[in-house]
Amino acid sequence: MVRSATPLKKAFGTKEIFSMAAGAMISSGLFVLPSIVYKLAGPSIILSYILAGLLVIPAVLSKAELATAMPKAGGTYFFVHRSMGPLFGTFAGFASWFSMSLKSAFALAGLGIVLYPFIGVVPDGRLIAVGFTLVLTLLNLLSVRESGTVQVLTVALLIALILFYIFGGLNHIDVAHYVPFRTGGWKAVFTVTGMVFISYGGLTKVASMAEEVQNPGKTIPRGMFSAYISVTLLYVLTVFVTVGLLSGEEIIHAAAPISLGASRFAGNAGAGLLLAAAAFAFVTTANAGLLAASRVPLAMAKDNLMPAFFARVNIRLKTPVIAILFTSLFMLLVIIFLNLETLVKVASTMKLLLFMFVNISVIIMRQSRIVSYKPKFRSPLYPYVQIAGIAFYTALISQMGRIPLLMTVGFGLGTVSWYFLYSKRRNRRESDLISVVEKATSREMRSDSLTRELKEILIERDEIIEDRFDQVIKGAEILDVEGGIDYIELFHTISGVFADRFDMPAQKIYELLMKREEESTTVIHEGLAIPHIIVDGPGRFDIAVLRAREGIDFHKESGPVHVVFTLAGSQDERNFHLLALMAIAQVVQNTDFMNSWLKARNVEELRNLILLAERVRKEQV
Repeated sequence: MVRSATPLKKAFGTKEIFSMAAGAMISSGLFVLPSIVYKLAGPSIILSYILAGLLVIPAVLSKAELATAMPKAGGTYFFVHRSMGPLFGTFAGFASWFSMSLKSAFALAGLGIVLYPFIGVVPDGRLIAVGFTLVLTLLNLLSVRESGTVQVLTVALLIALILFYIFGGLNHIDVAHYVPFRTGGWKAVFTVTGMVFISYGGLTKVASMAEEVQNPGKTIPRGMFSAYISVTLLYVLTVFVTVGLLSGEEIIHAAAPISLGASRFAGNAGAGLLLAAAAFAFVTTANAGLLAASRVPLAMAKDNLMPAFFARVNIRLKTPVIAILFTSLFMLLVIIFLNLETLVKVASTMKLLLFMFVNISVIIMRQSRIVSYKPKFRSPLYPYVQIAGIAFYTALISQMGRIPLLMTVGFGLGTVSWYFLYSKRRNRRESDLISVVEKATSREMRSDSLTRELKEILIERDEIIEDRFDQVIKGAEILDVEGGIDYIELFHTISGVFADRFDMPAQKIYELLMKREEESTTVIHEGLAIPHIIVDGPGRFDIAVLRAREGIDFHKESGPVHVVFTLAGSQDERNFHLLALMAIAQVVQNTDFMNSWLKARNVEELRNLILLAERVRKEQV
């Protein structure tokens, strides 16, 4: 697997994530789409926007969980690749990159259409779109932080202008415009829901930038959920006000219905302000899309699914220069040469497929029960939310039309061909899907590559700095005992371990363990025992850990013990001995520790469960 030598800069906080998510959502879905869908469903498009907002919830919850568990560049691609394997990952990667890049190009083309009447010296609106593409490319190349700052300022101004429109227009609406409400019946409502649903798709783009987020476990859910709530309200209220301000004919024939609506209560100045808002919306969508899309080839190159040069990160700028340029070039070609309408429908179909994959990925990761899969945010109502999402998105895909479906199938065949001709021989990563199958196989056939990678991700995500206790656990003997035993058998086993490590007679260690147990039981909590002894010699300290699923019988009143930490150290290590006891106490108090301990598949998962547990780490430990 290719590793970029230079890490991506962690430049994004909550306000940047909110702005990227919100900016990626507010564009054509608000400023152009209402005039297109009104002729199908009339005033009930308001209800369609509400339903679309509800249908995106499963994808938002699932992506938030996966992004906090695996905050790595690539977003959906990374999640699907790790959960479903490189074949599905290849499709997800190309589909994610294609849909995000295409929608960014579409936003810039829309910007050219909006600005063209006001820039007479330009012969074609596409040239305006090309110019803005080059500016955004340069901005993303030079600085991720500057790109994020521009996004924050632009989105703040955009939201302010939309709020001006909402509150200004509420006092001028005509209630007669809402009657009749469902002019096309419920079928039209659901059809339009599928059409406007993709307006919410930009919300989940921020997962692609998770590797560049500060404290992703908290920042990503906060940014995504606040953007979702805010933009959903803006969508519904803006469409509600627009329907109330304009007649049906005016909405259908208006190139920019919101700008026309603003002219009703604020004259030409109001119309100009909302045209400016439309321009800001297209810029924010394009900027967020370019930034997010460029991280997909970066992530795919790290996994050998694309050529290695896409994984290069500029040492000074800490930006993926080649991936950005590649994405920008594709956007320029689309703007100049291609028919966007059909391609956007294809991109929308693939976005729905990706949403399905994300929900499937959560189910696979949860069912695999890998101990190092530890998302900071867990989707509520699992797995019902994910199953409902898969069903909803399948239904919406069926309504996209024959040509988009055929083109999507062709795209899928192309990515499969790329995988078998280029990627397969270069990629040997296992998927977590295999780990579900592994439950029916022998231990000798199991592998821990994904577990190890998730462990590395968690250490990076939580900025875990290893202390001495971690180092001891890394080298500790961890035993997994089958069947039930008593504490005498346990002490004989532990004595053999320490005898080899300390070069001491096993019988002497056994006597020390028995003496300690006779003084007072070492069972300190239900299911947990911590025998600890003092041994001769300077600078000696070690830990042996044991798991017994069926339980160890210490004393009848204590119940079966499933977790045993045995500590042995010399007198001069007494301080660390006490600190190690404190560390163990914190480890076992982690939520669901005992349940995870009993379900861990092998010794390495037991070790990772200890190493990745939340606790206070001390420099002197």
